[in-house]
Amino acid sequence: MTRGLQGRRIVVTRAREQAADLVRALEARGAEAIVAPVIRIQPVENLAPLRAALAGLSSYRWVIFTSQNAVQIVFDSLAGWGLSASAFDATQIAAIGSVTAESLRKRGITPALVPDEFVAEALVEALVAADAHSPAGGGARVLVPGAEDARDVLREGLRRHGTTVETVAVYRTVPAQGDFAELIGQIEAKRIDAVTFTSSSTVRSFVKLIGPETAGSGRFVSATIGPITAGTARELGLRDVIEAEPHTVPGLVDSLMRRFA
Repeated sequence: MTRGLQGRRIVVTRAREQAADLVRALEARGAEAIVAPVIRIQPVENLAPLRAALAGLSSYRWVIFTSQNAVQIVFDSLAGWGLSASAFDATQIAAIGSVTAESLRKRGITPALVPDEFVAEALVEALVAADAHSPAGGGARVLVPGAEDARDVLREGLRRHGTTVETVAVYRTVPAQGDFAELIGQIEAKRIDAVTFTSSSTVRSFVKLIGPETAGSGRFVSATIGPITAGTARELGLRDVIEAEPHTVPGLVDSLMRRFA
């Protein structure tokens, strides 16, 4: 494997429990991965709405998972409610992103639909196309367990096509706790080559924790996993923003390889 990131010092901002795959991929290319999680994934206190929805899965044509966080919390909750993964046999599963899809497969669920583009807009198009060819026709009822502060694109896009969408918040992202003084000092000393962002929430928390002046200093490459995250980075003043293609962890690493070639 080409070690095209040899000597590069690259910050991984995603939640600690989800950082391992990106850290391994960076280190395999010779980079020094600096794990500095800026967010924590926190289940919501009241999961009763999720329990009620799962008890009636047969009433939904689709259940849509938009992140591995949602997959983990939903499936971790099943046993305590006397349910198992087989409950999802009553419906169809869609997933945004290869990581989300793989997280489902590890739990015995093969998604019926994973759009080529790992963004909500692409899933709306794919679901509408799938339902257009369904014997049941349009007007599906859909369940989306996800983040408390999730974008409205998926819900609104499906509703415009006559789909009844029920969103259930199962987790929230909150800024990590800790002292980021050392990271700030390394950025200001130009000892950081790039900072990686795998969601808009990582961008927002990063800016909050290290300050807008340091975040917008232009002293590092801002490597983002997709167009939504890239847009958030630009809106918050980050500079030298690059976007993964495809919108995956390997794509993110490849984008850094191209940038530093």
